[in-house]
Amino acid sequence: MEIFIQQLVNGLFLGSIYALMALGYTMVYGIIKLINFAHGDIYMIGSFIGYFLINQFNMGFFPALILSMLGSAVLGIVIEFLAYRPLRNSTRIAALITAIGVSYLLQNTMIYFFSSTTRPFPQVIPLQTYHIGFLQVSNIQLLILGISLLLMILLNLIVQKTKMGKAMRAVSVDADAAQLMGINVNRTISFTFALGSALAAAGGMMIGLYYNSIEPMMGYIPGLKSFIAAVLGGIGLIPGAAIGGFVIGLIETLTTALGFSDFKDAVVYAVLILILLVRPAGILGKNIKEKV
Repeated sequence: MEIFIQQLVNGLFLGSIYALMALGYTMVYGIIKLINFAHGDIYMIGSFIGYFLINQFNMGFFPALILSMLGSAVLGIVIEFLAYRPLRNSTRIAALITAIGVSYLLQNTMIYFFSSTTRPFPQVIPLQTYHIGFLQVSNIQLLILGISLLLMILLNLIVQKTKMGKAMRAVSVDADAAQLMGINVNRTISFTFALGSALAAAGGMMIGLYYNSIEPMMGYIPGLKSFIAAVLGGIGLIPGAAIGGFVIGLIETLTTALGFSDFKDAVVYAVLILILLVRPAGILGKNIKEKV
């Protein structure tokens, strides 16, 4: 039982990273109905930006985190402008294939310039372990959970309380009607990509600090699982993405605790299938009938 509870706690920390990434997927889908499969690679690039800022300029973790988020936000805007905006009125399959192509382009560009070798992420925050009864929690884990929750709260405030957040909600409901009301749709979509990319970069830096390693292919599997988390919670819904991320993290750690670590990915996909059989729209999603 003690191991089980410990793994539940560990799952919360891992799930917070998946939740941050899933938020990027769900926001972009909610706005333009696009699955941005390059999102996991922005998470990887964010970790590399932080790595070089800390190593080359001796920055602290938090200044490097902020600059990494800003740099990745700019990258997200550039990708949207160059790759997705020209295809906005084309078929969904064309946009989907383009997203996969952008993902491979980012991966191979990083491999070309930085090789595929794993690099140790600088441990700018000394590791400390706290014992709370039989539970073991590190300061890095608490930092990850704290930053993740703070970013989720800030995202919710931006979406619910700001003018740009109101524009995002309007565009997600009806882009044409929003444009008639004077909303700049292109700027709103670019802002959405910037927000999602910044959250992914934060996740990439924190996971690099947690596992003490980064490499150009590190975004592929977490990106896929974050997409699953978004679908699991109800894609297009911000609270659903957060819940889905924590659920995926808990499933992974509990599967490992039960001695099936080699099958943890298969268990995640199996749970996704089971939940979608019962609730096709996800945990918080609602089935909406579309007119033909």
